[in-house]
Amino acid sequence: MNKPFLHAVAEDIKQRFGNNLSDIAIIFNNKRPITYLKKHLADVYGQAIWSPQFFTIQEFLKRSTKAAEASSLSQFFHLYQLHNELLQAEGAEPETLEEFYPIAEIILSDFSELDYELVHVDHVYMELYDTTKIDLTFQHFTAEQQHFIRQFWQSFSIAGHTGLQQRFLKLWKRLPILYRSFKEKLKNENQFNYPTLYRQLVEGQADLPNFAQPYKKLLFVGFNALNKAEVSLFKQWQDDEKALFYFDVDQYYLNDKQQEAGLFIRRNLQRYELHNALGEAPDIIGKRTSEIQVYAASGNISQTKLLHDILSDTPNTGQSAAVLLADESLLVPLLQSLPDVHPNITTGYPLVQSPIYGLLDLWMDVQEEISHHKKEKIPFQYVETFISHPLVKLSTIEKNTILRDIADRQLFEIPIEELMVKSSVVPNFFRRITSPTGLLPALSLLLDYLLASLKGQDRVSQIDSNLLVETQKVVQQLATGLERLNPTSILFQIGLVRKAIAPINSAIEGNPLEGLQIMGLLESRCLNFDHVYILGANEGILPKTAASPTFLPNSLRRAYDLPVVENQDALSAYLFYRHLQYSKGIHVFYNNIVNERSTGEESRFLKQLQFESNFQFVIHSQQQPIHFDEPAPELIIHKTGKVAEQLWETFIVNKKRISATALTTYLQSPLQFFLKHVAEIPEPPTLSQEFEMNRLGTVIHNVMESLYTPYKGNQDYIPTTELHHKLDQVDQLVIREIATLYQTEFQEASEMSSMQRIMLKIASEYVKMYLEYDMEHYTAFRIIELENDEDYILDFPITLQGKTEIVRLYGIIDRVDEVITNEGQVITRIVDYKTGGDTVEFKELDKVFAPNTENKALIQTLFYVHIFEQKTGIQDLEPHLYVARRMREEGTLFKGKKEILESEILAETKNQFVNFLRETLEEIFNPDIPFRHNPESKVYPSDPYTLFYRNAVQEED
Repeated sequence: MNKPFLHAVAEDIKQRFGNNLSDIAIIFNNKRPITYLKKHLADVYGQAIWSPQFFTIQEFLKRSTKAAEASSLSQFFHLYQLHNELLQAEGAEPETLEEFYPIAEIILSDFSELDYELVHVDHVYMELYDTTKIDLTFQHFTAEQQHFIRQFWQSFSIAGHTGLQQRFLKLWKRLPILYRSFKEKLKNENQFNYPTLYRQLVEGQADLPNFAQPYKKLLFVGFNALNKAEVSLFKQWQDDEKALFYFDVDQYYLNDKQQEAGLFIRRNLQRYELHNALGEAPDIIGKRTSEIQVYAASGNISQTKLLHDILSDTPNTGQSAAVLLADESLLVPLLQSLPDVHPNITTGYPLVQSPIYGLLDLWMDVQEEISHHKKEKIPFQYVETFISHPLVKLSTIEKNTILRDIADRQLFEIPIEELMVKSSVVPNFFRRITSPTGLLPALSLLLDYLLASLKGQDRVSQIDSNLLVETQKVVQQLATGLERLNPTSILFQIGLVRKAIAPINSAIEGNPLEGLQIMGLLESRCLNFDHVYILGANEGILPKTAASPTFLPNSLRRAYDLPVVENQDALSAYLFYRHLQYSKGIHVFYNNIVNERSTGEESRFLKQLQFESNFQFVIHSQQQPIHFDEPAPELIIHKTGKVAEQLWETFIVNKKRISATALTTYLQSPLQFFLKHVAEIPEPPTLSQEFEMNRLGTVIHNVMESLYTPYKGNQDYIPTTELHHKLDQVDQLVIREIATLYQTEFQEASEMSSMQRIMLKIASEYVKMYLEYDMEHYTAFRIIELENDEDYILDFPITLQGKTEIVRLYGIIDRVDEVITNEGQVITRIVDYKTGGDTVEFKELDKVFAPNTENKALIQTLFYVHIFEQKTGIQDLEPHLYVARRMREEGTLFKGKKEILESEILAETKNQFVNFLRETLEEIFNPDIPFRHNPESKVYPSDPYTLFYRNAVQEED
């Protein structure tokens, strides 16, 4: 196997310079290779020597200036101030920060490229209104360059300039002035940015032009894509015999002009005539016939799961290994999937994927609600997210108290005055910010609280601390920049903070020479490993298809030889191909699932190699096994031992009341009856934003009670025309009941949440429908009973083990009335209101009086009829059901397939029901019939007891 690139560099250094290394500067594109070259030098020399000096290119060139580096935020604020000054000089309105921010990054990026590529700014941003000026203006261009210019400007001349084009042209005319003002601003502030520094060095305007003088030789190692400024400096140093260049290259892609991976090295060696200190490029890739393992994973994150299995099965032989992230968004899933391999992570742990960002993002969401939109309440989801967040460190007692209070009061929105979380490390999290100038100080205080809570904790907390410190720096830079400007809106500052903190990351460093190294492809320059695992090698990611935003169109870029998308592709190809030169084990992973983020195709680099090279490709397609779990054993509760004792004690001794709902619960699922009414397992407190019919039912029952209560006890018949006066009261009564239900206060619909307004609309329509039905079908009425939940308790005899025992029945009577029909008939009715999908129709009574009853509303209504008749002596009650969805078409009186339940039929039905009721109650206590779920009954997803039906273990006692 050929020697790694940096080992070859170390050997050449020893051969050229011997032990005289102290006045040599070795310069890389990034820091990571420095550690590796030091190790190779130690191996090659085998003795103590004076070390050369190591730099990154930016560290080295920075020695040419006395100025301080300007942060990206300070550059933005400089640019904003200068741009508005130019607008004012033109007589135009200055732009706000909000308006300017989206284009500032593009302008700065374009300025940087023009500096790096040494392009004359006035030429690029020259005012051009139509193609007639092209030949005159660009006489110094080649025919091909003029073609690119014409191609771009054609759209501007077809039908005159639109308003947008005019604005764009004015911006272009302004940008050269802005460019020079910006550079002058940096100079006056004694600041620099690297693009300016590069251009100054080339143009001989550096503060310290002889900064490289102390070094006998400058060794540039592993450079590939050079900008024009670097080319100029490198050629000058080479001509002065000051510099040596070590290019990491292979003949496979260097000599073949069709290979994009060799694009920049060919330019460096052939066009720019830089010399490779290592001599002729080795021919490695073309001669290799070893295997490349390609893994087609079923999903993006599945790649990391596959890698876990491969690493777990690979013996640790002391060889070097690296995971290279073509898709760097896989870092967190990768960390969660790694076996115990002691990773060293160069890419850094991103703030946006950390719990810290989740909390900061939540805080900004809260401030957007209460400080920008001036809301008095916030959604309950914000509070739940906050109290459950690990960094908040809320006490368990306070957390449970808050959650219980939200569920009990059904608070979809919570008043901010109730949100002082005392035991949290950030007690002022929900405090309103009264002015825009208070946002960043409040955020800074929040970061201080979090940082203080992490002191002296483990290594993971140290990573969080690093992230908090870096975030605090950015916030301070924002505060410094904004204090010179007029106060901006809270909303814009939140957007600015989100954008500014997004790039922050914290290194998770181990030993860079041992264990598993994790890095992006760009960071792997110069480095070689025995085994490489490349994740995210999908087309569209390797290489990336998206170009950085710019105001310089592609045609103009080609005319001025500025970087284009193909340059990005060539760099990606080089970073991928160079690992094929030395690595023994090459493992490439990609996502073969087609979705919005993935084409499902492997990188074209792999396809090229399969077609052109002698590598042997071993394709592994991940098969996600489909496991059908064995059905959980059915949960059967036998009525023996403690279960039998509890059953007897509950209903026979203590006379726990059995309601109509409990009866129908047993008919649908005896197991659920046991869980709810014998074991008394309570439903967990929940808060749902979905529409819940039981809450609607509560509101409707209470409103109907309010409407009819004035007539209760009146012995005279009241004309139904009286109900016309009630229609206008319905909306306000419903609003009052919804406010009571949610333990809040509001007088108008506009103060309600969207879900509450839906409930208002439905409840009002249902109540009005009930009233209109009564007015349409009856001439007069008399209220006998209304919403009585106290008086209707009945001791009902049943036979258990040959003895008569008493169980206690209980019913809440919605309404009992006497009505006079339009035909003059007097009817005594018991009325039950329903808001769900119940119906008055049924097919056969045998199917009603049976397990999993076909009409539980009829069972419940007959239950109420029996109790009422037994308690009052009033007979011949007709069971009526008010179902708003169906009552206009079906009426309200229960009816079978052929007949309506009235007169003799009704009396017979009541007798059948009483017998069925007695049999059912006796069955509940029958030790030979266990509590088990009826598999034919409907299972509702919202029913929490269904967990027992599916996942419980059979219990005998």
